[in-house]
Amino acid sequence: MAGNQFKRGELYSVINGMASTAVARRLQKNFRAAGLEITIEQWSILYHLWKEDCLSQQELCNRTFRDKPSITRLIDNLEKQKLVKRVSSAEDKRINLVCLTDAAKELHDMTLRIANETMDEALIGVTRDEIEMVKNVLQKVYDNLK
Repeated sequence: MAGNQFKRGELYSVINGMASTAVARRLQKNFRAAGLEITIEQWSILYHLWKEDCLSQQELCNRTFRDKPSITRLIDNLEKQKLVKRVSSAEDKRINLVCLTDAAKELHDMTLRIANETMDEALIGVTRDEIEMVKNVLQKVYDNLK
């Protein structure tokens, strides 16, 4: 739809992703309430490693839409917490793979349960059709801008 005219506040709402920010804040609060001292950003790294362990830092950049310095900082902090370890790739020694530790693997079920409960809370009163519509619209916006 060409020629959309946004009021300044509406445009900022779209750009800032108010709903996304609200969900992230609530998830962070719920993690802390459960005694987990990981950030949402750190959790996003763990989430991708739970789906496929031992990814390169570049692949984590691609999957999380973050730049290399941000990924490096997040991995450094996860290493300090003994949740990941860097391992040289067998195929290419220049590449470090980021692998989960046993401690991180133990967090999987609890953090996913908390994330699902948080999303259930966020989606009270939202129908499946509404969710599908939003997913489709956001996918189109993303495709238009990538």
